[in-house]
Parts: sequence; structure tokens; C-alpha cells
Amino acid sequence: MLNMQVKTKLPPDEVVGRAKRFFGQGGLGLNLTEESLGCVTFEGGGGYVTATVCVDEDKTRVDLLTQEWDYPVKQFASSLA
Repeated sequence: MLNMQVKTKLPPDEVVGRAKRFFGQGGLGLNLTEESLGCVTFEGGGGYVTATVCVDEDKTRVDLLTQEWDYPVKQFASSLA
């Protein structure tokens, strides 16, 4: 299990959109199983990825929690810089 946090200058809606493209259909092909304001969860391959996004001062904080998808989550996090 991996739990990490990154901050980015991208707006929250852009981060959520990027997560959907990266982890969902057309990307890694995980199933979008839950979506609410500022939070998306994907499942597949025996694991899951949850991204929670919120504004933190002048940046966007992205909390990423995963099981079985550590490397792709690290790739996604680095793409937000």
C-alpha cells in the first residue's frame, strides 16, 4: 500500500480530469468505481487507486492512496509537477 501527497499549481478539476485519463479507460483501463466532488476511485487488477484533491493555500493538494498500483501512481504524481 502506498499513501502519498503532492502539491501542484494545476486547478483541482484539471487534476481530476488527468486522473481519469491516466487511470481510467484510454489509460491504464481501471474501472472508475466512485466519483464525488474532489475524489475519484479506480479499481482493477486486484487493487485500487484513490485520488483526493483539494485547494491548500495557493496550490492544489493531491492525496493518493493505492494498493497494487504503486509505480503508476508515482508516475502520475510526477506528471503533476
